[in-house]
Amino acid sequence: MAATVDAIRAKLQSLVDPWTGRDYVTGKEARNIRVEGDKVLVDIQLGYPAKSVMGEVRDRVAAALREVPEVGSVEVNVTMKIVAHQTQRGVKLIEGVRNVIAVASGKGGVGKSTVAVNLALALAAEGAQVGILDADIYGPSQPLLLGLQGKKPQSPDGKSIEPMENHGVQAMSIGFLIDAEQAVAWRGPMATGALEQLLRDTRWKDLDYLIVDMPPGTGDIQLTLAQKVPVTGAVIVTTPQDIALLDARKGLKMFEKVSVPILGIVENMGMHVCTNCGHEEHVFGAGGGEKMAADYGVALLGSLPLDIRIREHADAGTPTVVADPESRPSQIYRDIARRVAVKVADLAKDASTVFPKIVIQKT
Repeated sequence: MAATVDAIRAKLQSLVDPWTGRDYVTGKEARNIRVEGDKVLVDIQLGYPAKSVMGEVRDRVAAALREVPEVGSVEVNVTMKIVAHQTQRGVKLIEGVRNVIAVASGKGGVGKSTVAVNLALALAAEGAQVGILDADIYGPSQPLLLGLQGKKPQSPDGKSIEPMENHGVQAMSIGFLIDAEQAVAWRGPMATGALEQLLRDTRWKDLDYLIVDMPPGTGDIQLTLAQKVPVTGAVIVTTPQDIALLDARKGLKMFEKVSVPILGIVENMGMHVCTNCGHEEHVFGAGGGEKMAADYGVALLGSLPLDIRIREHADAGTPTVVADPESRPSQIYRDIARRVAVKVADLAKDASTVFPKIVIQKT
C-alpha cells in the first residue's frame, strides 16, 4: 500500500523552515505534492533568496519524507520566487523593481553605507537580482565602496540612465555624475528632486531588491525621501553607543510616521577582537541594539564586529562579502540579508502584480 498525500503533508508540517520559523505547509512553501507508487515528489518554493542553503533544504526534506511508511524514493525540487510587496499608499512604484529596502541611520559615522553595500552583495550572492541606490546626494559613498570611482553611466536615449554594475550588483549614485571632489551645494528641494530623477530615470533591470542607502539624519530631506520613495521596509543601522542609539530611535520613528514597516535593526561595531591576543572588548558599549529592538518590538537582525578588514575591503572597492566570502563577518552579513528577505516575504503582497489590469475599450 502506497503512502498517501495526507501522510506526506503531515510529515512536512513537522518540518520547520529555520529562517521563517514556520513549517513548510503552513508557510505555503510545500507545493505540488505527488505520490506515484512508492515514489514521492514535492516542490519547495522559498520566498527569499537562499542559493547557499537550497541543497541543505532539499536533503533535509528528502530525509524526513523517507521516514514515512511505504515511501521508497523521494524527489524534492527546491526553488525560490521573490515577489513584490506593498509600499506606502499613493507612492508611485519604480519600473523594474519589485521591492525597495531603505537602509538608514539617525546619524552619520555608524557604518550605514558599508552595511548597505554588503547587504546588497549578500542578497545577490544568495541568487537575487539586486541594485543599490546611493541616496546621499551630499556625500555619496557607493562609487568608492563598489570600486566604480571615476566611471560614468551611459544614457542611450538622452533621457534614461543605464545603471553601473560591479560584483553582480546594479548601482546608481550622484557620485557617478559629478567630480569626486566637487561639493554639492544644493538646498533640500534640489537634492530631493535630483534623487527622484536618479531613482526613476535609471533603467533598473528586473530587480528583486533595490537597496537605498539613505543619507544620515532625520531632517526634511530624509522625511521627504521616505514619503516619495516606494519603500517596502526599512533597516536601521546603529552602534551600541548611547548617542548613536538615541539618533537611531529617531530614524525608526520617522519611518513609522510614513507607514514604512521596520524590518529590523543592525548593530554595527558591536565588539572588537584584538588581532594579536584575541581579547574581546565592547569599545562602543554592549547590548544597545538588542535593547532598542526589544523596546520597539522589532528584530535585531545581527551584530557586526569592529573589524579592520571590513574597513580595508570597503576602501579597496571590494566589500567583505566579495573580498572574503568565507570570513565570519561575511557569514553575519549573509545571515542578516536572509533575515531581511524573510521579513520582506512576510509582508502583504502587492496585488497589482497578481491581478491583470482591466481595460475597457469601445467596440
